[in-house]
Amino acid sequence: MNPKATILIHVVPRARHTGVVGRHGDAIRIRVAAPPVDGAANEELVRHIADRLKVPRRAVTIAQGLTGRRKTVTVEGLTTTQVVKQLIADS
Repeated sequence: MNPKATILIHVVPRARHTGVVGRHGDAIRIRVAAPPVDGAANEELVRHIADRLKVPRRAVTIAQGLTGRRKTVTVEGLTTTQVVKQLIADS
């Protein structure tokens, strides 16, 4: 059976650079260099997570919170522990 990670993300749009900042309560805080218009920030978030975790973009899905800053993101093929460790490392 293929693992599936579920993580909470706190997004900060319109940043200078896209990157993981650290923790925000129980969520991981990620700044994205895109405005929250026409899904641009969501696309940048998915791209960044996929690139950082070295998984295909189709493996990363925003399950909840498409229009808010707080999002629930799922990642196919990795466990939640693996995802958190890889995103927080070097942040």
